Amino acid sequence: MSLFRTKAIETDLEKNTGLKRSLNAFDLVMLGIGAIIGTGIFVLTGKAAAVNAGPAVVLSFVVAGLACTFAALSYAELSSSIGGAGSAYGYGYAGLGEWPAWIIGWMLVLEYAVAVPAVSAGWSEYLNTGLQSIDFHLPAALTHSFLDKQHAGSFVNLPAVLIIATLGFVLAKGAKVGAVLNAIIVAVKLATIFLFIGVAVFHVDPTLWHPFIPAEVVDADGTKHFGWGGVFDGASKIFFAYLGFDAVSTAAEETKKPSRDLPIGILGSLGACTILYIVVSGLLTGIVPYTDLNVGSPVAYSLLQIGQKTAAGLISIGAIAGLTTVMLVMFYGLTRVLFAISRDGLLPPFFATLHPETKTPVGSIISAGIIMIILGGFVPLGELADTANIGTLGAFVIACIGVLVLRRTRPDLKRPFKAPFGPLLPVLGVLSCGYLMTRLGQTTWTAFAIWLVIGQLIYFGYSRSHSKLAR
Repeated sequence: MSLFRTKAIETDLEKNTGLKRSLNAFDLVMLGIGAIIGTGIFVLTGKAAAVNAGPAVVLSFVVAGLACTFAALSYAELSSSIGGAGSAYGYGYAGLGEWPAWIIGWMLVLEYAVAVPAVSAGWSEYLNTGLQSIDFHLPAALTHSFLDKQHAGSFVNLPAVLIIATLGFVLAKGAKVGAVLNAIIVAVKLATIFLFIGVAVFHVDPTLWHPFIPAEVVDADGTKHFGWGGVFDGASKIFFAYLGFDAVSTAAEETKKPSRDLPIGILGSLGACTILYIVVSGLLTGIVPYTDLNVGSPVAYSLLQIGQKTAAGLISIGAIAGLTTVMLVMFYGLTRVLFAISRDGLLPPFFATLHPETKTPVGSIISAGIIMIILGGFVPLGELADTANIGTLGAFVIACIGVLVLRRTRPDLKRPFKAPFGPLLPVLGVLSCGYLMTRLGQTTWTAFAIWLVIGQLIYFGYSRSHSKLAR
């Protein structure tokens, strides 16, 4: 049996697949913004400025945004011509073959399954800080995991457990319910971001932008900061800020007009978020020294430094809202990828079980929820979140390769949206995403390698023989 056997490309993207079609282009743009704007703009912006790039963190966002744009154009082309709930996994299955598709799907599972618990830890911290501001203190044992060495005596991160369980319940009620909730919360967090912009623009000190690219500094252990290398290191770190636009493509089988609306959702949400990231990071380093931004909540912190306490408090509310939608859409994307892989026989059929009334994949929702509750509640993920970056970048590279392969092997395929300039943009996607992967640390690569080995054991031990194509 060939490792590269491909499944037939479904040309009727609007057929009934069991999932309920209830989403439109606006829903998809909101899903994309809901997934993208969160940890990146409220947390990572300050850390990347303070540690990696200085005021040139703006350029880090441009570099990461360009890499994402090349990948997004490839996603838009594939989603409009192939579709399916599996996102890049499904595209890879049709264009590259079963084994490469499994690798893509396994990397997407890593992206979402790590990202949601990682963000839930940040959500818990923001919530705990907000409660403390009104003199309500949660027991320390219930705000960190028992494996967290920095907080001895802790047992479980209860807020993280509760938010993941709540979002799982929302997703089980149906995609439209989740989309409506997401749109409401997105409006809240966009309002807080515009509030920050409106306040910060009147307190900018241009001298704080000099030097724009600080001179390179080498620590005693040999670690380098700043300079042009710092700009690219910053881009690889803040790539986490862009995670999520690809989750829009997992909604293909719940979208009313997928060939038209999916490219709008993918490119529209990515474009809007990139502009906001550049503006916010520029203002952030223009109102306080970049060296002061290595804090957990740099946006709120910077407003406090210029005496805007009320605005800082409102920003904290927006941060909680932002992190909530990130988790919601990432959770959604994970369940749809698991559903698609299971439907093809590469995972047990439980993952493809649909609720008889809501038509949601409750098998995937329950199993993914349990795993992420364990990770979010009991495991301090820390820098393991970088593993989500490398999994995403790897999936993007293979998706761009899939565009190039399909253009050669299936030139007759109907493409309602086609990335312009021939093969140039997919090639740039492979090169840029591949380069950002090289900027990630050895620990991240080690964790990634272990994850891929586990994936190969599952594929050759179960998936290959249970695949629908094999049967």
